[in-house]
Amino acid sequence: MATVPIDPCQNPSSPFYLHPSDNPGMKLVSVQFDGRNYNDWKRSMMISLSAKNKLGFIDGTIAKPAITIHCKAWEHCNSMMTSWLLGFLDQELARSVLYFTFAKEIWDNLAERFGQASGTTMFALLQALHDTKQGTDSVSSYFTKMKMLWDQIDSVDPLPSCGSCDCDGRKLVKSQDDRRLIDFLMKLNEGFDILRGSILIMSPLPTIAHVYKLLIQEENHKKLTNPGSASNPGSASNTKEIMAFAANRNKFQGSQSFHKNTPMDQNGRYNNYYCEHCKMAGHTIQRCYKIHGYPANYKTDRMGERKVAANSQLDTEQSTADMGSMTFTPSQYQQLIQLLGKEKNDDSTDNYVHQLKLAFVAGTFCLLSAVGTN
Repeated sequence: MATVPIDPCQNPSSPFYLHPSDNPGMKLVSVQFDGRNYNDWKRSMMISLSAKNKLGFIDGTIAKPAITIHCKAWEHCNSMMTSWLLGFLDQELARSVLYFTFAKEIWDNLAERFGQASGTTMFALLQALHDTKQGTDSVSSYFTKMKMLWDQIDSVDPLPSCGSCDCDGRKLVKSQDDRRLIDFLMKLNEGFDILRGSILIMSPLPTIAHVYKLLIQEENHKKLTNPGSASNPGSASNTKEIMAFAANRNKFQGSQSFHKNTPMDQNGRYNNYYCEHCKMAGHTIQRCYKIHGYPANYKTDRMGERKVAANSQLDTEQSTADMGSMTFTPSQYQQLIQLLGKEKNDDSTDNYVHQLKLAFVAGTFCLLSAVGTN
């Protein structure tokens, strides 16, 4: 009795088997290929096709069989593979490979057009790797950026086999990992200086994965001990902000302590002058109007009570002190006498106003004298 051959399309272990959920519009990868990042797209496609047991249709290991029943199943799978590849390309690229018969032809054409490594591609990857630093990123985000660039460089320029021993290239891989570890540590923020120094003195150097685990633990510890810097615990800018805040706080406290025992006048300003007689700031007991009398033109408030002219008196005392510290030559002194002599004495002008006029004239003379000297 003749044995009926099993249809390979019904055998789940056969590469010709298609699941009922498989259809031409099925999405195996999340991103369409538009001519950029070919190696990332290729890697994603190979993983998905390998999971579907269809990788042999694009790498040439499953050729078109001569047996009729297998030939029909192969053509069925080839058409499905072609539909998947066209669906994973953008419209322009899909039209450029639309009339290829086999899925392998489409795959090889894309590899020939976009998979060839060039000096420009290598330069761009190395430049991006050089410019990548942690900055405001977390350790996880920073490591992901570096790892993506390392993988792209490996796909463009893989390590060669040493060929001189049976180490299977382990020495070259270890040397490459050590260089990448040092580059990774160099671009960390200043907050990880202590841990970085501890890692670099290890012999031999640990793996990148082990160092990543240590950095994550250190970052989590900083978040617990300093919640305010949880967004970026190791950044130099965060440390500078803390130092600036502390400096401003000390400055504010120093200003408060400086004025702590300084009396305040009626205008809300700190003043070093204080009268022991009337217990008010802004003048001294030697110039207290309540003892020596008020000027004739002194203004009163609504209640009829006289106010202390603290600001005017303060300016007069300061001007008098400044005039006392000035020194004049004989010729300058004669010029000052002549200038003051031109001022007519007004009988209605009291002594207080006269002092203000003298201070103004003396200040004007000093200013003119300084300008003339320069």
